[in-house]
Amino acid sequence: MNAEFWVGALPVLFVVVVFLIIPGFRVVMQYERGIIFTLGRYTSTRNPGLRWFLPYIQRMQKIDMRIVTVDIPKQEVMTKDNIPVNINAVVYFKVKNPEKAVIEISDYTFAVVQQSQSALKDVIGTNDLDTTLSERKRIGEEIKEIVDQATDKWGIDIEAINVQEIELPEDMKRAMAKQAEAERNRRAMIIAAQGEVESAKKMLEAAQTLEKSPVTMQLKTLQTLKDISSSQSQTIAVFPVELLEKKK
Repeated sequence: MNAEFWVGALPVLFVVVVFLIIPGFRVVMQYERGIIFTLGRYTSTRNPGLRWFLPYIQRMQKIDMRIVTVDIPKQEVMTKDNIPVNINAVVYFKVKNPEKAVIEISDYTFAVVQQSQSALKDVIGTNDLDTTLSERKRIGEEIKEIVDQATDKWGIDIEAINVQEIELPEDMKRAMAKQAEAERNRRAMIIAAQGEVESAKKMLEAAQTLEKSPVTMQLKTLQTLKDISSSQSQTIAVFPVELLEKKK
């Protein structure tokens, strides 16, 4: 009778194994967490490894715990001094509480992007153009603090927000290019003037040295005659130095 019982029970056991036990196995990767819902209610979180849940009664939703990189689309933002600029950025975030990320919000990635866009407009609006261009890192940190505070209730941790590109209006670009060119010309003139001053000082020092040493003056005169004597078109008249000196 026992043999007959087991023979009759084998098909039932086969159905149970195929349709109830095997479908309940899931592999949760090291960077994932498995959220278990029992009849629609959250009941547990499964860690990495081979995990089993009750099919048809329970459902597992996997959540990636790695850092996610998302672009904040380019948008026009008005600075504090009323200059429109197009700015885009990158946000780095990760899920720190998988239960909240699933239960509290339907699409946390989309929500992070929207929150970042709003914070970007607010922060840029409190800074003038010069500050926006020169202090991108600080502005990114301010945006991160605002977004991190807003997304904390969703179980999301904002790692960083970097301002990538700031595009100025065409007329502003031309004005800045002209200003930069004028500044370069001004610096070139200052450098040239400084060179003239240094050259004049050296010439004055040389003249003073020659005046104090008649022998040096004669040597310099001879060197000058040697330099110009190579040209056959020049006629050179040489006088004794003593004739050029004033009689005392």
